[in-house]
Amino acid sequence: MTADNRHGFRIRPGMRRGSRTEVPLPTRLVSNEEFPPLPQTAAQREVEDRILSAAGRLGPRLGLDRRNFLRTSGGMAVSLLAMNAVFGRFFDVLAVEAADTAAFQARRGDPFFIFDVQLHYVGGGYDPGDAEAGRKGAVSKQALLGLRRQARRLNPKLESDRGTLADLSWENMVKEVFLDSETAMGLISTPPGPYPQAAVVPPKEMTHFRDEINRVTQSRRMLAHGLITPQLGQADLDFMDLQASALKVDAWKGYTGAPPKGFDHGWFVDDEKVAYPMLERARKLGVRRVCLHKGLPLGPVADYNHPRDLIKAARDFPDIDFLAYHAGLLRVPPASQSADVPWTTELCAMKKKAPGLRNIYLELGSTFGQLVTTNPTACAHLLGQVIEAFGADHVLWGTDSIWYGTPQWQIEAFRRFEIPPALVEKHGYAPLTRPVKEQIFGLNAARVFGVDVNARRNEIPKDYLSRMKMAYLEDGPAPSHRWYGWVTG
Repeated sequence: MTADNRHGFRIRPGMRRGSRTEVPLPTRLVSNEEFPPLPQTAAQREVEDRILSAAGRLGPRLGLDRRNFLRTSGGMAVSLLAMNAVFGRFFDVLAVEAADTAAFQARRGDPFFIFDVQLHYVGGGYDPGDAEAGRKGAVSKQALLGLRRQARRLNPKLESDRGTLADLSWENMVKEVFLDSETAMGLISTPPGPYPQAAVVPPKEMTHFRDEINRVTQSRRMLAHGLITPQLGQADLDFMDLQASALKVDAWKGYTGAPPKGFDHGWFVDDEKVAYPMLERARKLGVRRVCLHKGLPLGPVADYNHPRDLIKAARDFPDIDFLAYHAGLLRVPPASQSADVPWTTELCAMKKKAPGLRNIYLELGSTFGQLVTTNPTACAHLLGQVIEAFGADHVLWGTDSIWYGTPQWQIEAFRRFEIPPALVEKHGYAPLTRPVKEQIFGLNAARVFGVDVNARRNEIPKDYLSRMKMAYLEDGPAPSHRWYGWVTG
């Protein structure tokens, strides 16, 4: 076990929070504070240059300046074409789509049912006294805001950024997720805080947000996490009782690497003394979905984020579904072409030795978005391996938005993403067919959370939020092209 978390997020010189560009997808690694950002690579810079150059040529032909062209479907097409030119053919996109909206829409295919199981915002009441400023390893609000203000002075692209937590508010999250993307349903989550009741978005607020979204839409558009912190013992069990009975949480979220205040290390979900009482209580309460942050190490000791502990826990609690957020990915390898994807490959090998386990699901939040823009080869290996080991019916769509702005760019990227034939032939990966993507985009999560997919598709155009969205689109969507996490370089 490592003595500390060398993979963890720390504020370092040259880092800034927030990035806004003309291009429709990030061309540098954006951190959600669960890992350190990396400087823009030469390949990412070439992608960005190609996108801007192509937009400068094509926009005027269509009567648009470069910025407005990049807000159209043609902007996404030239972005994916640039990725193919730099990294190799990973996206099913043709040159004609850059200048012909009809061609883009035709090749896009029918809509998917999209259920995003990892959404975030920052609660307005988080850490009101800035107590986290004095806790080792914590990041205070004032530090975040100070860095953001400094970034505005150093980076003209952030001139329009308000520089306040309003950029990460629930109001902005609704716009980014539901008005600027095709997302049909979501699951609101939260980063940890010193205690579960003092998380970035406490369970009471998450469930209230869920209830308000569903009330104004008169449909089931949002689900909500509760929090588990088993190191707190009986206090955690009592809080679970409250969350299940009064808040009606839809699933539990736990951070095995991030201990509550007063503890110097995390916990393992297969620890019979610490974690099993929590799992037994989840079983008793009938909320049998346990979502765990696995990979992208948080907290003082990285090893507690390793996904290996899922195997024994899943075997011992076959009636509980374990959702491994981030698919157990240790870090984003910026240039490696190796098939060894840190921690995820190891987890897949462990799963293959336990073929009877059918209650572990892998979620793609941050993992897909970071890999597809930084190292598509590693992204292809990860997707191929998790589908082979766990099955296409056990992979869940998540985007970790609002950290990355609207999730629409991730949706478009996954819609068009392909595992290259050479990797399919060499490693035996299954191709990413439309039926596979249908499962990952939403059908799998619908099954896990008991959602009627057909009813949801029928109801979305009729509810209040969808009517807002339809009116909004009549004037044309205005995606912000803003990424809300940390960048460097």
